[in-house]
Amino acid sequence: MSTVREETLIRDPQAAEGRNPITAWLRRVPISDPVDRRNAPALQVVLLLLGLSTALMWLYRAVFIPVPWRPGELPAMAMSLANSALALFGVWLIRHDRFQWAIRQTLAVLALGTIYAYSTQGTASQTFEEPLLVAWIVLAGLMIGRKALWLMVGAVMVAFVAGGHFDVRLADGPDAKPMTALMVVATKATIFLIVALVVDRALAALRESLKEASRRGDALAQANHRLEAEMAERERTQEGLIQSRKVEAVGRLASGIAHDLNHILALILGYTSKGRQSVGDAACLHVLDGVEAAARRGVAITGKLLDFSRYESTRVEVFDATAALHDVMPLLRQLFDPTVRIRCDAPDAPSYVAFDRARFDLIVLNIAANANQAMPEGGEFHLGLRTCDGGQVEIVLRDTGSGMSGEVKARVFEPFFTTRPPGQGVGLGLSVARSILVAHGGGIEVESAPGEGTTFLVRLPRARADA
Repeated sequence: MSTVREETLIRDPQAAEGRNPITAWLRRVPISDPVDRRNAPALQVVLLLLGLSTALMWLYRAVFIPVPWRPGELPAMAMSLANSALALFGVWLIRHDRFQWAIRQTLAVLALGTIYAYSTQGTASQTFEEPLLVAWIVLAGLMIGRKALWLMVGAVMVAFVAGGHFDVRLADGPDAKPMTALMVVATKATIFLIVALVVDRALAALRESLKEASRRGDALAQANHRLEAEMAERERTQEGLIQSRKVEAVGRLASGIAHDLNHILALILGYTSKGRQSVGDAACLHVLDGVEAAARRGVAITGKLLDFSRYESTRVEVFDATAALHDVMPLLRQLFDPTVRIRCDAPDAPSYVAFDRARFDLIVLNIAANANQAMPEGGEFHLGLRTCDGGQVEIVLRDTGSGMSGEVKARVFEPFFTTRPPGQGVGLGLSVARSILVAHGGGIEVESAPGEGTTFLVRLPRARADA
């Protein structure tokens, strides 16, 4: 069914009520369709006029006209009052979001009433009501569609045929002119067909204009949406570039600090060695052993920091993932808050992988930083390692934090997606980690639920020890 659709402006009911309470009441209808809501006031007025005027006229006839009831007048009154009741029922349907039921019921009753009137009274007695039939035909096309328009025209044609048959039977006599009556009916039918064709073409042109306007509006909305997305993407890219510049500057600064700290630690180790040679006391030697161990631990940490801050191309090498997890533990202890416990359950047997050693630490530190953020009140971070089918080694990184919702979990690997407050990250860590792993033949998955913590499964390509 084809229906003319258009956008409407919904006026403020209180403002309309302040200007005209009747208009406000007619407009205040719970109709979801915008076109039906716009047409509802006019149809309510028509139905109220049909329902009340007819009843008032028959009331006036019964009370104020002291004329005996003629034969057939009471059945006519009963039919008119029934039509009035149906019209008022149509108003009730509109007020209860049944606009289409109301208009269809009204048109069906009018069509049947027109056919009955023409078949029982002929065409001559309906001459003054025929302009109203044109109005109802137009109303059917506007409020329902093309199919309703031509159904209404068909009902009018049936009424004309029935009226012509009545006129021919009425004109039976010596001076009868049945052909004249048939010509009158044919002329009226032709005029109505021409009017219907004109209305149909006008409504079709209006529908096409509205469709074209709607298509242009949709195209404009899509273009606007693309422009907004491009602008947002450009802003995110710019923020990412700024953040990468900051990371680069911090990396260079960390590299310089690590070099200077290495010199200091080297001096500490040198003085420790000299002290060990010059002191014979066992207690002092024990203290010097502790100082040397702490200094060597500092050297290991600064070495990791230097490896992390270097800007070098990818270097795939074969290394023991178990030993790499143990080596990264000092950096993790520096990264996590004191309230977070770190536990490593990697097996004693070596597990060799073919991967970039520096980027391995980068991936573990990125995931650990997110885990620390998810445990502001403390918790546990667990590292594990296991061998999987398909020639891969799987690193298990699990925290007991707040977990992720389904929406966050689905977007966690998207570039620039972050749940952190502004200034605390741009959402590139996990995206970069996945890109690195996929490029090296590995992969990464996440398992999480709100309140149940988060587990990242990092898969690395396995290698032979003699590779």
